[in-house]
Amino acid sequence: MLFAVFLAGNVLAATATGYGVMMAARIVTGVASQAFFGVAISLCAQLTRPEVRGRAIAVAMNGLMLGTLLGLPLSTLIGERFGWRAAFWAISALALAAAAVTLVGVPRLERAESGSGFREELGVFRNAKLWRVLSTSTLIIGATFSAFSYFNPILTDVTGFSAGTVPVLLIAYGAATVVGNTVVGRLADRFAVPVLAVGLLLNALFLTGFAVFAGLLVPAVVCMLGIGLVGVTMNPAMVTRVQRTGNAGPLVNTVHSSFITLGVILGSSLGAVVIDAWSLSAPLWLGAALALLGLATLLPDLTGARSGTPAEPTPRSRHAVGAPSGCGG
Repeated sequence: MLFAVFLAGNVLAATATGYGVMMAARIVTGVASQAFFGVAISLCAQLTRPEVRGRAIAVAMNGLMLGTLLGLPLSTLIGERFGWRAAFWAISALALAAAAVTLVGVPRLERAESGSGFREELGVFRNAKLWRVLSTSTLIIGATFSAFSYFNPILTDVTGFSAGTVPVLLIAYGAATVVGNTVVGRLADRFAVPVLAVGLLLNALFLTGFAVFAGLLVPAVVCMLGIGLVGVTMNPAMVTRVQRTGNAGPLVNTVHSSFITLGVILGSSLGAVVIDAWSLSAPLWLGAALALLGLATLLPDLTGARSGTPAEPTPRSRHAVGAPSGCGG
C-alpha cells in the first residue's frame, strides 16, 4: 500500500502542471516514505533474533545511505539530460521494481510483535523514558543536519572549493556514512548507549573542528568526513535503544522516524536562523551545541550503568518483545 501511495505521488509530480500540484505530490510521497521506514524497521525486528537486530537495521539503513549517495547524483543527471519530469518517471520505475522485489522476497508476517495490537503499542507512550530516548534521536540528527544542510555554501564560500568539487566531496561524505553505519550496526546490539555517547562526543568535536578550521582545505574535509562517520550513522543504535525502551512494533518505529525527521527540520531551520544572525560557519557551532545537548540526555543511562543499575534490558531479556522465538536470524 505504501509503495502504491509513493508511486502515485511520483506520477503526480511527473505530470504536475503547477507549483500547487507539485507541492501536493511531494507531501504524498513524504507521507508514504515516512511510514515506510517505521514498517521496514519493524520487519527487521520480526525477521531477526533480538541479539542481531542492530546489525539487521544497519543493513536496512545502508539502503538509505546508498540511496542518498547514488540517488541524488543520478536524479540530477537524468534531470539535466532529459528534463526534470524524467527524473520523477525514473523514480516511479524504481518504486515499481522495489515493490515487486518486496512482494517476492519478504515473507508475509501478520503482526509486528507477537500478541500485540494497536492499543498495546499505544500504551508504551506512557513511559516517560521513551520520550527522552526519542529526544536523543532528534538531537543527534539535528546536530548533523544543521551542518549538512549548509555544506555546499560553507565549502564554496568559506573553505574555497570550486562548485564542481563539492559534489565529489559530498559523495565522499556519503561513502563515510555507509562505513560508519556498518560499524555502528555491529556494535549497536551490545553497546547501544556507549556507542551513542561516543558518537555524539566525536560529532561535537568534528563540528567544532569544522567551525574553527572551515577556511583550511584539508582540516575542513577531514572534519566533514568525520561528521559523516559519526552523524546519521547512529541510526542503528538509536533504533535499538528505542525498541528496548518501548517495543519493536510499527507504531513506535514510525513515531521514532518522525522524531528523526523533526531533527532534520530543527537542524536545518535553526541553521538558517544562526546564519542570518552570525555567519555561514554558525550552523557548525549550532550542531556542536545540539550534539552536547543530546549527550546530556544520555547521562541518566550512563550513570545508571556505572552504578550497577540496568540502564536498559539486554537483547535476550526482551526476546518476548519483538519477534516470536521461531523467527530466523
